[in-house]
Amino acid sequence: MAHTDDQTMRRDLRREIAGTIGLLTDEHDFRAMRRYRSFTFDNHTSYLQQVEALLKTRASQGSHTTVALFDPQEYAEFCADTGLDPDVQSSRTRFTAELATTGPVLPYEGQPLADLVPALVDEAVRQATWEYASTLLARLGACASCGEDIGRAAFTRASHLLVRILDTAGAGNRHLVCSVTATPETLVSVLHADEDDQGAIQLDEAEALEFTTVLALGIATRSPGGLVIRTSASGTTDRVYGWRLRGEGLEPLTAGEVFDAYCTDIESGDIISPESDVDYCVPPDLGEEGQTPGHRH
Repeated sequence: MAHTDDQTMRRDLRREIAGTIGLLTDEHDFRAMRRYRSFTFDNHTSYLQQVEALLKTRASQGSHTTVALFDPQEYAEFCADTGLDPDVQSSRTRFTAELATTGPVLPYEGQPLADLVPALVDEAVRQATWEYASTLLARLGACASCGEDIGRAAFTRASHLLVRILDTAGAGNRHLVCSVTATPETLVSVLHADEDDQGAIQLDEAEALEFTTVLALGIATRSPGGLVIRTSASGTTDRVYGWRLRGEGLEPLTAGEVFDAYCTDIESGDIISPESDVDYCVPPDLGEEGQTPGHRH
């Protein structure tokens, strides 16, 4: 009887343990890991199928699992820094445990792996964008004339602008895109702001933080950039409008400029047919909040 009770308790304890799986999302990363003899998988498609089967099994047993993006290069650097042998399974386990606290992770909630993988990649891009923009902001230091922290002031300014933009957007769901020309490449951040049944705006905190940081970087460095918002509400046409970054403020785009931006392929420059039931229009007045402050860093 005691033996049976012990088995039951151990089974119940397993359900209390949260697990993390490090996932190799693409063929290139999978091939990089195959150089380790202890990595016994030989086919990426089969590997993904086995991962999905394991996730389903754990979920059916009541276990919670998060999925982390496993980067072979970061893994090799981790092993070099910690003195671990990269060709040992326990080293991969240690690295995955580290990812659970520092890397991009998503909870497995029964979704197909085909949906989870792109979402995980997007999360990794979002985190990398935020980290890069944050680093650049921190390097700006203090204003030579007034001593104010330039990055912190720009972040505060960007936060106020974002609140004002959401407040003036009217009813419905909002989809915002901010792009800032930076070195070595343009930074792009996306923010979804949906309304609940009571009309309150729901934001993902991580998304909002990244979006505000990218906008702040554009403000602080006075880099070329822009912000476009699309609002959608039941029973009405979608509205699209935006601004270009101008100094520490936002300058409204004309309806024609918004139309051209939305109906031009970014990479090829080819004209794209405009969507039906979409109103390309001028943005609402942001008031004094949208104007460029008199002070210059």
